[in-house]
Amino acid sequence: MARINRYLFIKLAYMVIDVLFMALAVFLACKFRASTLPFSITFENIFFDPENSVRSLLLMWIPITIFINQSNALYETKREKLESIEVFQVFRAVVVSSLSMIVLIYLVKIEGFPRSILLISAVLIAIFFSVWRIIKRSFIEYLVAQGFNNFRALIIGAGKVGLMLEQELNKQSGLGIKVLGYLDDFKTEQNLPSGAKILGKLADFPTIAKREFIQQVYVTIHNDSAFFLKVLEDARDLGIAVRVVPQGFELMQSEFNKYNIGIIPVLEYCDTRNLHRHQGKRLFDLAVGWALLIGAFPIFLTIAILVKLASPGPVFYFSKRYGRRGQLFDMFKFRSMVHNADKLLRELKKHNDVDGPIFKMRKDPRVTRMGAFLRKYSLDELPQIINVIKGDMSLVGPRPLPIEQVEREDFRQLKRLDVRPGITGLWQIRGRSDVSFQRLVKWDIWYINNWSFWLDLHILWQTLPVVLKGRGAY
Repeated sequence: MARINRYLFIKLAYMVIDVLFMALAVFLACKFRASTLPFSITFENIFFDPENSVRSLLLMWIPITIFINQSNALYETKREKLESIEVFQVFRAVVVSSLSMIVLIYLVKIEGFPRSILLISAVLIAIFFSVWRIIKRSFIEYLVAQGFNNFRALIIGAGKVGLMLEQELNKQSGLGIKVLGYLDDFKTEQNLPSGAKILGKLADFPTIAKREFIQQVYVTIHNDSAFFLKVLEDARDLGIAVRVVPQGFELMQSEFNKYNIGIIPVLEYCDTRNLHRHQGKRLFDLAVGWALLIGAFPIFLTIAILVKLASPGPVFYFSKRYGRRGQLFDMFKFRSMVHNADKLLRELKKHNDVDGPIFKMRKDPRVTRMGAFLRKYSLDELPQIINVIKGDMSLVGPRPLPIEQVEREDFRQLKRLDVRPGITGLWQIRGRSDVSFQRLVKWDIWYINNWSFWLDLHILWQTLPVVLKGRGAY
């Protein structure tokens, strides 16, 4: 009961904050357009003065917006939801509520209502709602990372998927999910990574769940339907949330469809409509690419001069890469190595610090002092904005590999050529050069199968702090 009361109190507090920000947005909009209103601008005059003929309309806008926000689950803090998704939902809710007001003005036939105030208010409301939610999420993530309101979790299945899941949960400290261990009938701690704990067999689930005070269980195996039904029954009796990693999740679309055929729930993994949405991705690449090229031109010029002064050789380095559908293109980079670096590669291959066909060396003698700085902060990649504008690359996507490295690898990674390669991607925000080639391929394939505009925005947003920290780049 106390938990329900706390939940309702938090939801009410969120609503009050939205109401206050709405009132502030309308007040600022009226201040900005004070010449169009026949009264002095105060909160009382805007919302309660009988001489203000539009006060009732403005007051009605508040509950309409609150209702739409509630319908979009904007008064809940779901830790798993991406920040970009929540901001999108905020803007969508404000657009819907504003359109509702426009329809209402038309139906009621209110004369003389300044449309500019409605537009300015809507923009300010969307900004205020988004900013305070971003701050709220950051504060909650900080508290959760310090141990506040964490969840004790158990993973069923200590295979590759289960181990990968624990790694992802550990990286997302803001989720506050502490994995205590695994249940598995075949794995032992001797053949698992250090720190992974096998708490028991699958049949031990009820006993271990009670003993360890488990609050969440993640099912990562799908070999026994009878066992799964037993887990659901036991978890329901114990009040434990059950979460299931779908079988074949790497091929699942991020926005998969869920519907019912009669009483049978159905998940649709693959949807061909996803291919058409890539047209919008290209338009976004062009708009942002041109903006970056123009805005960063002074940085381009400065780096070009420094590269030329630092060592003999050309300013730019051109590398043949495979692009979308196997088309060859020249990828542009600022030169970060000595002029004859390609000829020296054969002698250094035995010193490769990464697995797979990629060659990476932590202390590569071919890298110049200026080049080491450019690589650390990924400034050598800036000319690839030109590749984006040309259509060879995208802002976000799988990194293009040199053609000789692609041709030496098996067909697993050829799926990466289904889309345009990117300047940044999951590889960059999850470790850069410190990531194994096998993990790189898995992440790239997951990105291709789960692509969305908001995933791209999330990756771009996460790229900035990764680049500024300069970790994992060499």
